[in-house]
Amino acid sequence: MDIRQINDEYSVTGQITVEDLDRIKAMGFKSIVCNRPDDEEPGQPKFADIAARAKELGIDIRHIPVGRMGVDAEGVKAMVDALDEFPRPMLGFCRSGARSTAIYEKSQHIRG
Repeated sequence: MDIRQINDEYSVTGQITVEDLDRIKAMGFKSIVCNRPDDEEPGQPKFADIAARAKELGIDIRHIPVGRMGVDAEGVKAMVDALDEFPRPMLGFCRSGARSTAIYEKSQHIRG
């Protein structure tokens, strides 16, 4: 994992695995948002598998997929809701971290 901190409340990374979650918890993350659609790439971990382990560890998690068309208004609203409802620090992930960065930045215009 290459975790990049955006600010004190939010960081991003590329695809995570179920096995990464213990380390993510140990790093202090309290919530996760997945911005990657399932089945985007062969062999990609399923969101449901990651979510099941995250919940076992007490980490709040939500799936807000951002597809090939990019960030849309519905996704931004869902991200604002997650930021309002979930504890931080929060980790966003997608394939590379770019979509997780973009949706967070767009959500700040609404939250601010």
